[in-house]
Amino acid sequence: MKKEIHPKYYPEARVTCACGKKFTVGSTSESIRTEVCGFCHPFYTGEQKFIDAQGQVQKFQSRVAKAKKMKTKK
Repeated sequence: MKKEIHPKYYPEARVTCACGKKFTVGSTSESIRTEVCGFCHPFYTGEQKFIDAQGQVQKFQSRVAKAKKMKTKK
């Protein structure tokens, strides 16, 4: 390997999640901020939780309701 071309590696990089969990991993970044982690992700917790980005969930739910309404009219 060539010397001095690789980024600095932090074996104790701090990860902070929006849910409040903090843990350490190895990374090239000294600290990492994330919205969803393994402790709060719906796949791992078994709970359904919407993370709404700019009203996308509401738009989707309104389209689904409108489609059901149109289907019952026919």
